[in-house]
Amino acid sequence: MQHPHFQCTFALFFNRDVFMTDIGRLNRLKVVKELDFGVYLDGGELGEILMPIRYVPVPCNIGDELEVFIYRDSEDRLIATTERPIAMVGEFAMLKVVSVNNMGAFLNWGLMKDLLVPFGEQKPRMEEDKSYVVRIYIDEDSDRIVGSARLDDFLYRESEGELKEGEAVTIFIANRSELGYQVIVNDTYWGLLHHNEVARPLSRGQRMPGFIKKIRDDGRIDICLHLQASEKTDDISQLIMRSLRKNDGFIPTTDKSSPEEIQQRFGISKKMYKKAVGSLYRKKQISIDTDGIRLQEDTWAMKK
Repeated sequence: MQHPHFQCTFALFFNRDVFMTDIGRLNRLKVVKELDFGVYLDGGELGEILMPIRYVPVPCNIGDELEVFIYRDSEDRLIATTERPIAMVGEFAMLKVVSVNNMGAFLNWGLMKDLLVPFGEQKPRMEEDKSYVVRIYIDEDSDRIVGSARLDDFLYRESEGELKEGEAVTIFIANRSELGYQVIVNDTYWGLLHHNEVARPLSRGQRMPGFIKKIRDDGRIDICLHLQASEKTDDISQLIMRSLRKNDGFIPTTDKSSPEEIQQRFGISKKMYKKAVGSLYRKKQISIDTDGIRLQEDTWAMKK
């Protein structure tokens, strides 16, 4: 099932017995040298990596740590940039073709150097000015970041027991079908979002929160945008609690917040949000203030 490049990309995130720098991802690297044309960063086993002067923040001194994206330029040199691409290695994105030549198609992914999709990774053949869903990966032969439209080579169609019904996930709208929307779940699995689960039209390339509605007998995954409030209040409460902890114990969402704001933040309806907040309040796990909700001090201290 796995694409020949899948294992290579996977390996980048493991085997961390030594300090490693991930090509195609964000890294925090230390400035080790200053020159007229930029600075060099400590790339660990990759050696010193140049950040051209146009990306260097001001002020910047030797010893500073910078969050940078690492890729290879047209001359195959490793380059660090403070710019962020639309998608990174291991992720999916809807990107527009800006040119086509004898190497393949070049897509705009938010950096000065466009993303190459070789002809062998195109399905169908890409055309200039059209947009396509691609997966970003590292080619194991050239060690360069490239894209692929052969999505099936990077995704599982069955959950294999790793997902649970009611679990919160991130979904990416890949295609529309007669049944609904074919979605990519957590950048790892194919899933299906049925038309009756969608209140408004969705667009290819959208990324949003969702939930595992059902794991079918064959392992295929059905997705929903909202949980059933009557059955899943505890799950939604845990979702809100996780969000509170990630945001230092406070979320600026109140009963006056719009349904759209609540949907964007939690992926649930306002009705379900209010019911879960009420449950947390009665359990004395949160306080409800005029500007939002807060973890109670006892609860916050216990979870730190």
